[in-house]
Amino acid sequence: MTRLGEGVVLGAMAAVIAPRRENGHTIDLSLALDILDFVNERGVKGVAVLGATGEFIHYDVEERMRLALMAVRRSRTPVIVNVSHSTVEAAVVLARNATEVGATALLLMPPHFFRHSQEGIIAYYQEFARQAAGLAPTLLYNLPFFTTGMEAATACAILETGHFAGIKDSSGNTEIFDALHVLRQKMPFRLLLGNDRLLASHRALADGVISGCACGVPELIAAIDRAATRGDTARLAIRGALLDEFIQKIDPFPTPFGIQLTLAARGFPKAAPRLPIGPGERRLANEFGEWFRGFAIAMRDECSGDT
Repeated sequence: MTRLGEGVVLGAMAAVIAPRRENGHTIDLSLALDILDFVNERGVKGVAVLGATGEFIHYDVEERMRLALMAVRRSRTPVIVNVSHSTVEAAVVLARNATEVGATALLLMPPHFFRHSQEGIIAYYQEFARQAAGLAPTLLYNLPFFTTGMEAATACAILETGHFAGIKDSSGNTEIFDALHVLRQKMPFRLLLGNDRLLASHRALADGVISGCACGVPELIAAIDRAATRGDTARLAIRGALLDEFIQKIDPFPTPFGIQLTLAARGFPKAAPRLPIGPGERRLANEFGEWFRGFAIAMRDECSGDT
């Protein structure tokens, strides 16, 4: 596997949803591609498909390959494809397909669902690297909320092999991020934020962000990225506060329910969540729609004018 080239996949990137059809196990490709257009038109520098925000666990290998192909064909910006799977063999199949269709890079989390030791995680990545030699650059994908997390020492050990192009750290753990940042002073790799809570405070120390929130509010994430890279602390504080407010509103819902609600409120009614919800969550969802109308105006006013 090769490293990411200079200037490739940097800045604010959107982790997009993969909306389900009514049958629950296939992707609404037309809607998925419309959402790609939506985020690309609002300032993001790239997109990631079929990650946690893209609910990849709902789809079989063939369905995931179909979306990867269509996303690369449609997107105006580079496409990163998540190839994570509970087996190395299927992850390699997905990685080979994503490479063949033109993905800029790949994401690979530790094997999901069952818990694994840190040694087991290292062995998994070593075997993937052996079988996927020569394929697109691969980023580690640290997502402890939904699978076994990588400790800082584990992530650093895997990166030090030189077989991986970098890491998307979605842990939100500043100690892990700091360890990765220290390692990056010693060897080159892409360090990407994957937890939106750290965006305003840590963006200047990273190469970019792959943001789930950017699927719903791409202009806000792009505006935060601009302020951080310019060192505009005043604008960064205001925009960071808006993002904190947005995260607070979507946090009570299952991932990526809040992003789906946001898209529904922004002109994509078919993106509305399909997960059954209880009366309390239904009330919060209704309140969210009312709140978002005012929030969207404030976000527009703050984010316009400095592109």
